[in-house]
Amino acid sequence: MKKLLPDEILVKFLRLLAMISGIFSLLICILIFINFFQLKRTDPLNSPALTLLQERLIQNPGDIALKQDIRQLDLMARKVFFTSQWQIRAGGYLLVACILVMIICLKTIELITPKIPSIAATGPEEPWNLRKIQRRWIIIAGILLVTFSLTLVWFTHRMLTGIPAEAGHLKANVSGRDSITGNPVLQSPVASLTSDTVRLLGNAVKSNQAVAEDFPTQQEIRSNFPSFRGPGGNGIAFQKNIPVLWDGASGKNIGWKTEIPLPGYNSPIIWKDKIFLSGAKENKREVYCLGASDGKILWTTDLSKIPGSPGQNPKVNAETGLAAPTLTTDGQRIYTIFANGDLAALDFEGKIIWTKSLGLPKNHYGHSSSLIMYHDMLIIQYDQTVSGKVIAFAGKTGEKVWETARNVKVSWASPVLANTGSRMELLLAAEPDVTSYDPATGKELWKLDCISGEVGPSVTYANGMVFSINEYSKLAAIRLGETPSLAWEDNEYLSDVPSPVAINDIVIVVTSYGVVVCYDAATGKKYWVKELEKSVYSSPMIAEGKIYILDKQGMMHILRADKILAVIGEPSLGEGSVCTPAFGEGRIYIRGNKHLFCITK
Repeated sequence: MKKLLPDEILVKFLRLLAMISGIFSLLICILIFINFFQLKRTDPLNSPALTLLQERLIQNPGDIALKQDIRQLDLMARKVFFTSQWQIRAGGYLLVACILVMIICLKTIELITPKIPSIAATGPEEPWNLRKIQRRWIIIAGILLVTFSLTLVWFTHRMLTGIPAEAGHLKANVSGRDSITGNPVLQSPVASLTSDTVRLLGNAVKSNQAVAEDFPTQQEIRSNFPSFRGPGGNGIAFQKNIPVLWDGASGKNIGWKTEIPLPGYNSPIIWKDKIFLSGAKENKREVYCLGASDGKILWTTDLSKIPGSPGQNPKVNAETGLAAPTLTTDGQRIYTIFANGDLAALDFEGKIIWTKSLGLPKNHYGHSSSLIMYHDMLIIQYDQTVSGKVIAFAGKTGEKVWETARNVKVSWASPVLANTGSRMELLLAAEPDVTSYDPATGKELWKLDCISGEVGPSVTYANGMVFSINEYSKLAAIRLGETPSLAWEDNEYLSDVPSPVAINDIVIVVTSYGVVVCYDAATGKKYWVKELEKSVYSSPMIAEGKIYILDKQGMMHILRADKILAVIGEPSLGEGSVCTPAFGEGRIYIRGNKHLFCITK
């Protein structure tokens, strides 16, 4: 038997490796073709089977087994969606890697193999020329196959980004803690939003010198409901005498209900005696103002044709819509944004003050993050698939005040403003970080790698702790300080839509499949778990020591915000809803699938 030389052994190994890489590349190309044509025919998030089960549930709302089947099928559909995203990315990377390995192997073989002397041609059928031609066509065919496969990877990725999925206080002299939030109570007018609220001139802090600015005081903010999840977007309402008993079917304690002309899944906001919300369909976008006392629509402003608006709408499903972001107000103007990135400021009479387009969002839902105000600035979390950023615009003029780029993935969470004891912080969540910014300048204060996936729930803050959550990720408790750190984490009960809420020494998590969990804020110990047996998209709110949780069928689950589980009531709206309730003095305002309801005592 002839003994092989080291170079011959290396050549045989490289040929084998090149052949394996080529075969593997061919298999990946085939899988990419299959994946592309499967996605062209099916939408993993809009399963006909799931639609059929949901229709059966409407007819049999008490069928527990059917609810469980829907829950499992919905979870499976989500897994298919995210698995498809992972597969197409991984397939593209693997294909490129295999091609590189094969090329390196072949080039190495060529370098270490002795060259065969040229042989004079013997005619048109000369074997060496024929072999050379065959190899050339094989290489050309391979290049075309790989190029076509990578093109399909790109197109498939574009398809997936268009598929909708289901669907958002500073230190001065501390004198005790707020009885509602557990936050420090502040005295300095320069560092906090008190009735003597001031805006620092430039970046200089001048002791005992302040200039009053044109934005609401903390007292005014708390006495109204100016943004998604209330003041600061934190899930705490400061109103009193909140109802706990009503019935939509009989009209008991229903002050009024008003049909909203266009659909939308944004929540109502309230300033004094006026309520604001928006609606949209394919070619029409509107903002509505209703009287808080009688529900009459006082005015409607059409924002369908603002300058620079994109010529097309993002792809959204029925549960997301084109008007998901909740509006915000500074008491003088109302600010709204739609799924296509159209942004506008209106006065309280419905007159358009300024408009701009942020460009067609590149994500699976269209833009869904809600708006928030800091002093006289409108802040927008605009995290897309290709880039992330947070932007502040001057409320009065629409001019950009600051913009900060974010190295994060797509997110639909909404920004939260919190007084963390020493400063105001703007808190945002998107893979991989929970990040804090100075809301006055956009400067990053800190960030912690603790969240993954395409984030929907917003964070919440209480008593020196920030809590973030996302499905297929974890519930993370961040203890603030000189260097924020992860205090504890849990991955048993996770949410992909409802945001958590915290008060004093407890944090409440509500999953989209209807489980409510109460944790010790400091340690993560579970105090209690309650099954609602109904899906929930609305975020929980806390008012007067009670947790208000609205399920998708319109039933409000009212629980005591305590370490011991206590059910206070389960009144029904009589109409489905996925929107977070807003609170006024002695009233709750709930946007149902068709109507805006006013709940009274």
